[in-house]
Amino acid sequence: MSPRLLWYIPNQARPGHRGDDVVAGHNSLETLTAQATALEEHGWDGALLGTGWGRPDTFTVAAALAARTTTFQPLIAVRPGYWRPAHFASAAATLDHLTGGRVLVNVVSGEDNPAAYGDDAADRDARYARTREFMRIVRRLWTEEDVTHHGEHFRVTGSTVQPRPAVRGARRHPPLYFGGASPAAERVAATEADVQLFWGEPLADVAERIDRLKGLADRLGRTHPPLEFGLRVTTVVRDTTGEAWADAEDRVAAMAQGRIARDVNWNAAAGQRRLLDLAERGEVLDRNLYTAPGRYGGAGAATTWLVGSAADVAASLRDYQALGITHFVLSDTPYLPELVRQGDRLLPLLRHKSRHNGVT
Repeated sequence: MSPRLLWYIPNQARPGHRGDDVVAGHNSLETLTAQATALEEHGWDGALLGTGWGRPDTFTVAAALAARTTTFQPLIAVRPGYWRPAHFASAAATLDHLTGGRVLVNVVSGEDNPAAYGDDAADRDARYARTREFMRIVRRLWTEEDVTHHGEHFRVTGSTVQPRPAVRGARRHPPLYFGGASPAAERVAATEADVQLFWGEPLADVAERIDRLKGLADRLGRTHPPLEFGLRVTTVVRDTTGEAWADAEDRVAAMAQGRIARDVNWNAAAGQRRLLDLAERGEVLDRNLYTAPGRYGGAGAATTWLVGSAADVAASLRDYQALGITHFVLSDTPYLPELVRQGDRLLPLLRHKSRHNGVT
């Protein structure tokens, strides 16, 4: 299969996310639509829309952008607790039906501010247990009728979602993306997710995790189609290798001086701590995986960067593809100019490689 190539649209309450350009109306419908339509025009399949209390509602933004585009696929981040499973299953099925099957879903279990929206705080194991139940119910509601589930966290009785999600070939419903590196998270991914997302870890580490997740899926009796794998990472692409590294090093220096704000969640999750530990193994790992940003507050996808020319970064992404990665969520700031640059220069190299190998 050809890779699914996604970007990131920063639906943030405040401008300047991770060094983005500070512009008036940064989260207006016009600005966000400009990014979504540029993604269509420059070869991208769609974009991740993040979630969190205190920012524009992710599902609302996704629905608005889907209405103003024709091929754009929103990867909509959602949190169990903020959403009840039947409510979410109905909303997502409706949007998927209206867009002809363009909805993608990223289920998030990380810490947030649950008290602000009336949810109960829970420890990690309880959050992942609830997430497993949420994903199970949502999938059943998308594919079955008259669903009854009385579980530890959620209950539905005689529930049927209408309209149904769009069915296209083997795709019966929106794919469920999921991330997490703790043992509890990996058990959820192995049994319930459609796509496990990794952050920018070295190739050997990703290969080890893929093998472990496949083994877990077998041991835990996975009943869904085989788990697929994705990579969420910052890609710093410039005309030449030297220009890319000079720009990356300048930006890390600005982070060290506090001119680019530290991410407030920079050391919160198990997966984030794995990324921060990479700096102890070297400043550059594999071909061009830059670990220095994590020393100065880079978090999540901004902790490690793939740096280089389009050919350099494409070669690295193909290395991940050779391990079994088929979904890529890339980004760099400023978001709009960079989605154009990378759409025009990086994506053709990735898609050409797939066609050259006879993969469709």
